[in-house]
Amino acid sequence: MNDAEHPTPGAPGAPSQYEAWYAAPRGAWIAEREYRLLNRLLQPEPGASLLDVGAGTGYFARRLAADGLQVTGLDPDQTSLDYARDRAPGLNWLAGDAQALPFADRSFDYCWAVTSLCFVPDPARALREMWRVTRRGVVLGLLHRPSRLHWLKAGRGGYRGARWDHRRTVTEWFQGLPGNPQPRFGWAVFLPGGGPGARRLEPIIPARLPLGGFMAVAAHH
Repeated sequence: MNDAEHPTPGAPGAPSQYEAWYAAPRGAWIAEREYRLLNRLLQPEPGASLLDVGAGTGYFARRLAADGLQVTGLDPDQTSLDYARDRAPGLNWLAGDAQALPFADRSFDYCWAVTSLCFVPDPARALREMWRVTRRGVVLGLLHRPSRLHWLKAGRGGYRGARWDHRRTVTEWFQGLPGNPQPRFGWAVFLPGGGPGARRLEPIIPARLPLGGFMAVAAHH
């Protein structure tokens, strides 16, 4: 996998390839844009417990732990979990299905899922499970269909087999959840090439503009 392809949890590929992408300049830039947006929407408190659903190699779980959260990483792929555990043995790593989380109600303060639900057959069910096991809130990072990224990358490389969502569809996932949560949206990665021009322009494009390839959505109890 070269720097032109974005690795997404659930897509084919060795764990070392995912980590190599995040270490490359473009990958590191995209990951930083995604992380900042997700954090801004969720606003987790330091010391809070967080479940990373579809943690993959643990890249974001390690970032969250470095920011002071008590992180548990969950993924269905044992190879990825073994890799994640080797990189961060101090965190909790468990095998599990996002659609049937192996935890009691309100077990965590927050749930976090970055592009992993793009490969889940029933993302609405996965969201219900995430909402069930949290006390404070959830945040999802999704692939956004009305975007340049979709036009360039859909069906290719690490995106092969991924679902690209619309805002209206994701809004429907939240309907009927206990407490009637009102999801808040934000977008990033408007210019997915990641070159010097993109890096200059991306910070001044409003995150509320629904054209980015990465769509984040958060809701709080």
